[in-house]
Amino acid sequence: MRLVAVGDMAPDFTVQDNREMNVSLSSFRGKKVLLSWHPLAWTPVCTDQMRSLETNWDNFQRLNTIPLGFSVDAPPCKKAWAVALAIDKVSLPSDFWPHGKVAQDYGIFDDKEGISQRANIIIGEDGRVLWVKVYPSEQLPDINEVLQFLSNSK
Repeated sequence: MRLVAVGDMAPDFTVQDNREMNVSLSSFRGKKVLLSWHPLAWTPVCTDQMRSLETNWDNFQRLNTIPLGFSVDAPPCKKAWAVALAIDKVSLPSDFWPHGKVAQDYGIFDDKEGISQRANIIIGEDGRVLWVKVYPSEQLPDINEVLQFLSNSK
């Protein structure tokens, strides 16, 4: 399993999100997409990571970017979590079944734990990977670093 690299065509996917809607990467062509991966819902660092996406929704819109909060949690879990966190704007896709398939395609699935690594992957308007960063599971990704990269990649 190889980690996707800058310049790769991003693997397409269609999965269900917290709103029971199908989310496909290919449907966002013409926009940048932030795949913000977190290991598991209902944990403190993951909670802060998803809240940072929601808090920065307007910034993402200004930067022509769709933020997606990905994990291997099942759609009903993602739905309940989004309600608990008051996440109204950001889609939280589920990589539940086939279990971790999207994370595997991107090279960030942890076979031992059965979850994704914590990572931010930015896809360009043309579907190519622009930026990849994998974080230690206990580290909150710096949302300002992501916004800075997006600002500089117009």
